[in-house]
Amino acid sequence: MQVKFKISWPTGIIIAIISFVIFILSFVYKATFIPAYDHHLVSDDYYKDELNYQQEIDNQNRGAKLKENVTIKKEASGLTIYFPSEFEPTQISGTIYFQRPSNDKIDFNLPIKLITNKYLLTDKNLVEGRWNVKIEWTVNKNTYLFKEKIMY
Repeated sequence: MQVKFKISWPTGIIIAIISFVIFILSFVYKATFIPAYDHHLVSDDYYKDELNYQQEIDNQNRGAKLKENVTIKKEASGLTIYFPSEFEPTQISGTIYFQRPSNDKIDFNLPIKLITNKYLLTDKNLVEGRWNVKIEWTVNKNTYLFKEKIMY
């Protein structure tokens, strides 16, 4: 005995629509309630940061006008950040921010305290992948800003 199971075309369309809705709702559930799919803005204080954006642009332009700006190079010992040699290294102060776009839990920042114009960051602090580097530094009451996206 053979059982034939026939579905009429209106029933097939209804089954297809219900399947699609279930498929979409499963993605909405994952994106909303499962922590592995955490979504967030780059900054928790996004709107406050936006108000200071023109100041950032001015500081970045001030750094670009220098004879030599900050440069970042990957070397065997780690990541070396070179500051302009026109300034006395001990007068340079500020902060280096490392932001990982894919995982904000490993973001970190470091204070700038120099003896020479080089700042060496060893391999133990950085995970392979893309990093957004932001260096805010001050010399003689002038604030400079350097931003770069690097692959480590």
